[in-house]
Amino acid sequence: MLSLIEQIKSGSLWDFPGGVHPQENKTQSNRNEIVRAAVPSELVIPLKQHIGKPGDLLVNVGDKVLKGQPLSQVNAAFMLPVHAPTSGTIKAIEPRTIAHPSGLSDLCIVIEADGEDTWTELSPVEDYRALEPDALIETIRRGGISGMGGAGFPTAKKIQSGLQRTEILILNAAECEPYITADDRLMQDCADEVIEGINILKHMLKPKLTIIGIEDNKPEAIKALEKAAASEDIVIRVIPTKYPSGGEKQLIKILTNLEVPVGGIPADIGLMVQNIGSRSPLSVPFAKVSR
Repeated sequence: MLSLIEQIKSGSLWDFPGGVHPQENKTQSNRNEIVRAAVPSELVIPLKQHIGKPGDLLVNVGDKVLKGQPLSQVNAAFMLPVHAPTSGTIKAIEPRTIAHPSGLSDLCIVIEADGEDTWTELSPVEDYRALEPDALIETIRRGGISGMGGAGFPTAKKIQSGLQRTEILILNAAECEPYITADDRLMQDCADEVIEGINILKHMLKPKLTIIGIEDNKPEAIKALEKAAASEDIVIRVIPTKYPSGGEKQLIKILTNLEVPVGGIPADIGLMVQNIGSRSPLSVPFAKVSR
C-alpha cells in the first residue's frame, strides 16, 4: 500500500462532506495588477491587529516617526508589535472605531503623514539559510507578521509550534470566499516572492512534503506558481472549486484525507498550514537572499 506522501505525490485528492458553490464575483478585481495605494494624510493604526494582547506603546503624541518604525513592543508569545505605515507625526493615541463587525472602538495610534514616506533604517536577513529556526522566528515576530486567514494568529508562534514535528507543509492558496482575490493577484504578480517565502518556511520546518493547495478557478495564478516553482521540491495541487475549501480543516481533508482532532491543531497530526498571503500589514522587508 502506498504511503500517504506517495499517494499525495501521485495526484490523489479527497473531499469533505457538504460545501456550496456561491456566485464567485472574482472578475471585478482579479484582472488588474496590484498597484501601490496613495498615502492618505491621516492613518489610524489599531494597537491590536492579531489574536493576542496589544503591545506596549513606544511612542507619545507629538513624536515624529519613520515608515517601518515599531510603535509598540511585545513581551509575550501571542503579542505582536505594530509599525508605522508611513513617516509623519503622532497626532493622537486614543480609542477609534476599528474594522470589526462589532463596530466597537479600540486604542489606536493616529499618524499625520508628512508625505515623504521615509523608511526607518532596516536590517534584513542577508541569507536566511545561514540562520537557525529560532533566530528566524524571532525576526518574524519582531516584523509583526500574522496569518491572513481571519484570526490574525501570530506567524512566529505558529511556526514554533510546528518545529521538529511537521511532516507535511501545506500552503493555503484556495481563497474560496466570493469577491476576494488578494491571494490570486499576489500569486500572479509576485509568484517568485511567494515561492521564496515557502522556502524560508521549509528551511525552518524541514517537512518531508510541501504542497500548495489552489482552487481550479485561478488559472493564471496556477501558471505563475508552476513557473516560479519549476526547480523547487514543491507540489502544486489544483483542487475543485467549492466553498469552504479554503478552511484549514477542509483543505487538510482534501489534500491528505486526514482530520484534525477535536480541540487539536494540525501540528498534532504532523501538519502545518500557512496562508499564502501571510505577511506583515506593512510588508517590512524580511530577507535578502544570496544566490
